Amino acid sequence: MEVRPGYKQTEVGVIPVDWKAKSLDSIAAVTSGKRLPLGYLVGEKVTPYPYIRVTDMRPGGLVTEDIKYVPVEAYPAISRYRIFKEDLFISVAGSLGIVGKIPVKLDGANLTENANRISEIKCDRDYLLYVLMSPVVQDVINSTQTIGAQPKLALTRIRNFVIPLPPTLDEQHAITTALSDMDALLDGLDRLIAKKRAIKQATMQQLLTGQTRLPGFSGEWEVKRLGELGIFLKGTGIRKDEAQSGVLPCVRYGELYTHHDDIIRLFNSYISREVAESAIRIKKGDILFAGSGETKEEIGKCAAFVDEIEAYAGGDVVILRPIGVNSVFMGYCCNTPAVTRQKSSLGQGDAVVHISANALSSIEVYLPDTSEQTAIATILSDMDAEITTLEIRRTKTSALKQAMMQELLTGRTRLV
Repeated sequence: MEVRPGYKQTEVGVIPVDWKAKSLDSIAAVTSGKRLPLGYLVGEKVTPYPYIRVTDMRPGGLVTEDIKYVPVEAYPAISRYRIFKEDLFISVAGSLGIVGKIPVKLDGANLTENANRISEIKCDRDYLLYVLMSPVVQDVINSTQTIGAQPKLALTRIRNFVIPLPPTLDEQHAITTALSDMDALLDGLDRLIAKKRAIKQATMQQLLTGQTRLPGFSGEWEVKRLGELGIFLKGTGIRKDEAQSGVLPCVRYGELYTHHDDIIRLFNSYISREVAESAIRIKKGDILFAGSGETKEEIGKCAAFVDEIEAYAGGDVVILRPIGVNSVFMGYCCNTPAVTRQKSSLGQGDAVVHISANALSSIEVYLPDTSEQTAIATILSDMDAEITTLEIRRTKTSALKQAMMQELLTGRTRLV
């Protein structure tokens, strides 16, 4: 491939002619962390010696809520294996390639043997952080990790990472500033989404229990068993290898835990007409419950199907086909803490938990009349729509940041 004027081909791809491709160990020192001496463990007891584990690491930094501490008597043996606020860390065992900064309050903490310290950094530190977090390095990590019971990154391989380096600190800093602005936007969206979710949860607690009544409604609520509200059906078939066999949407029980919250809005599996012939077709208004799960606490998570389209339910999905109630309201109602506790008490099994249609039919729910159900469902659906819009915006912003990283960290776009 022809290289455009002003650029050159290097180990990290095409970069500007005035940039350099340098090994990590030529612009920083990379050293390993250290495990505690035999017979000692980190613990909850606070000492002057915090200990950073891989489980505390997140891309860009640390989660500090569950930091553990080194016993005082064990500290002398690992006192040289500390990391400081001007350094970076990179995880090298288990979850590989998590890179981040050390917060001030953990300046001088001890570092696990499952991570390396990057210190004495001779370029803009945040620029190096972004390069290490980018596909430029992460793709190398994914292709060079050792294979075994636990994936690992060898120290020599980390030291040999090739870093595309702009010639001046000003250009490095300009790139860092642009990407930091994107991070700030993403952080702001994350906080806003979390706030909206918390408001929705509080609203659900108030409206779905009758603690707060909407204007214009005052009638008494009734206690009903799910079995009184319709008929129960059982999904059938649809193996994992059939889940992408065609174009007909379907819901598999595991997706009720991972993809569908209260209402089914998008599908993740699509089956062929042949597979559909042995599955059960769901109808608008059906409530789909997960009939199997890993724990009693989550068993029976459900979502309402509210579309007119042709769709199917797989095995271990229990279907309530209700009559005379608002299905959107029921989708929210049947995931409330009061109903979840009942489902949990009815789950059967240990390694794999099951809940039957018969058990679900005995669950009691607290219902207003259908007009109030509809009003509550509309409010909660509107809140979900707002959250979805924000999540889509965040996804697009994240994609834009990734595109910016690709442009800026390879010099395709210059800021200086």
